[in-house]
Amino acid sequence: MVKKFKGKYRIESIRAQWWDYGWNGAYFITICTKNRQHFFGEIQNGKMVFSSLGIIVNILWHEIPNHSEHISLGEFVVMPNHIHGILLIDKPDGDGMAVETRHALSLPGTTGKNRFQNQGKNTISSIVGSYKSAVTRHANRLEIQNGWQAGFHDHIIRNHAEYNRIKNYIIKNPQNWRGDKFNN
Repeated sequence: MVKKFKGKYRIESIRAQWWDYGWNGAYFITICTKNRQHFFGEIQNGKMVFSSLGIIVNILWHEIPNHSEHISLGEFVVMPNHIHGILLIDKPDGDGMAVETRHALSLPGTTGKNRFQNQGKNTISSIVGSYKSAVTRHANRLEIQNGWQAGFHDHIIRNHAEYNRIKNYIIKNPQNWRGDKFNN
């Protein structure tokens, strides 16, 4: 039965209920565009050629560690209608210290803590949400057509073998575009 919250239907979370997404770990993230539109560019000869929005998506992903404490990046790729990336949380001693999610290059008139809509939640969801929001704000400011699919997919990477398999998948994604499930 579908649950309601404040009289509205609600979609159940797809996140693992047994896991705290603020814990130290490696997370494989996939974020798709709205209706899987090819906003980010195109694949030519097995290589990604960025659109203007693809450049923004790429730059802002690499900015995440500059705005989030204890976060580093693994492999990352921008595809025509989605991105794949690995986010690593590594807090000292795994002591549960908060991961600040202060993402995005500052926009004019957006100073102080209030510019970060998800600040304080300290989870992969808040980092990804801030990233998507930053991309949208910059694209809208530059009047570039854009749109994200609601939510994102994550996978908790559990060991080195799995990390290497996912890393190789990300690296080879542009070369395998023809058979990619996201290639519509």
